[in-house]
Amino acid sequence: FSPRRGLDDWTGRVIGVLTLTPYDYWRRAHAAHHASAGNLDERGVGDITTLTVSEYHALSPIKRLGYRLYRHPLVMFGFGPAWLFLLKQRLPVGMMNGGALPWVSTMATNVAIGVCAALMAWAIGLLPFLLIHLPIVLLSGAAGIWLFYVQHQFEDTHWSAGDDWHFPQAALHGASHYDLPLVLRWLTGNIGIHHVHHLSSRIPYYRLPEVLRDHPPLAHIGRITLWESLQCVRLVLWDDGRQKLVSFQDAARAAFNHDRRFTAPPGVTQGL
Repeated sequence: FSPRRGLDDWTGRVIGVLTLTPYDYWRRAHAAHHASAGNLDERGVGDITTLTVSEYHALSPIKRLGYRLYRHPLVMFGFGPAWLFLLKQRLPVGMMNGGALPWVSTMATNVAIGVCAALMAWAIGLLPFLLIHLPIVLLSGAAGIWLFYVQHQFEDTHWSAGDDWHFPQAALHGASHYDLPLVLRWLTGNIGIHHVHHLSSRIPYYRLPEVLRDHPPLAHIGRITLWESLQCVRLVLWDDGRQKLVSFQDAARAAFNHDRRFTAPPGVTQGL
């Protein structure tokens, strides 16, 4: 927004009140996400929980059910926004021991939100305020979670662990190029060019299209269209063997075929 970092920070803090997002807490969580995206050893901060196929099969039945519910579209995009914006972001979750800044940012944002909400409720009435503002929060929150979801949860994404994880590869191949129609590109600040954003987050949003223009091969890496993105909601587990995200059905089918192959009588395995 400006050439000055301090002014940008305060712009972010003010906007954070409108978006119910504590700026300094979010900035730190998002930096951790950028530094660890696609790393199986560093999951849990600023990302959507993703299990490998083997991790899922190792869970107890009740924990499998919990993961299935968590990854269900109605929970992810229905209850998710309410949980994230109305509850989770009211405390510096994941940074309780991260120093004073996440706490100060979160609590100050909460107080500012409370004051603004109280003033609006006093001016127009509590019920009209809730009827207008809650749908805005939930619908925009669902759109935000959807964008974040498809930017990393697509079939040919990248996950690795240990020495196999390298930042440039994870950035370019672990984030998608969400090729949206022009109007949606404008509305979302070109954030669909997410692989370039992860590779170099200091590139301003308004220059991301120039990167694709000047480096055409980047436009084809991780590209998914609006229609193709709708199929991503069924992809919930990382398959290490096939190096792609798969559905619960695909994982169960692969496990069934594996069991048949190793339990079939001699002479039958080749046919299977």
